[in-house]
Amino acid sequence: PPTPDQRRAMRAQFGITDHQVCIGSFQKDGVGWGDGEEPKPIKGPDLFLDAIDRLRRDLPVFVLLTGPARGYVKRGLERLGVPYAHTYVETREELARCYHALDLYLITSREEGGPMALMESMASHVPVVSTRVGMSVDLIRDGVTGALVDGEDMRRLSARALEILALPDHAMALRQAAREAVKVADWSVVGRRHLDEVWTPLLTSRATA
Repeated sequence: PPTPDQRRAMRAQFGITDHQVCIGSFQKDGVGWGDGEEPKPIKGPDLFLDAIDRLRRDLPVFVLLTGPARGYVKRGLERLGVPYAHTYVETREELARCYHALDLYLITSREEGGPMALMESMASHVPVVSTRVGMSVDLIRDGVTGALVDGEDMRRLSARALEILALPDHAMALRQAAREAVKVADWSVVGRRHLDEVWTPLLTSRATA
């Protein structure tokens, strides 16, 4: 989680004002490795734009993007008149600092294995509103460590986002609960479980065979 100074510095770097609500999308959601004008439906960039369109009616939204092939989303934000910044990061530390600028992270994918941004957001005190995909159903307790919505209901997703942003005290409790919940995905925990639950039984069975 960022210190107040770190948060101010990163928002200033991207030109995000104090009154703007910064929403993050850190992924590759375009086909190929060029501009990404053709969307990858599985990642839900069309749904992301739908959600942003709904949120901008009630909030001064600013969108922060990372990752390659984001052309489809960038053109969509321009059509909506929503200010945004797109940055390429080369190190883990740079990516971590990008989370420091966010007020909210949206996951609008139709299918996911993770995504990694779910865990990164929860660890960085960034509230997450997600479709029920991938690890979101394992790590998010709806209303406690984030918010989950069914299917492609962007009306509901946007409403849940507004609920979180409208209640700062609840949002802080949610951030803290999310950071505790995501610790099960820390490599020190995962590595130990692999050793205890996979490798030790296998090695023991071989030794006694």
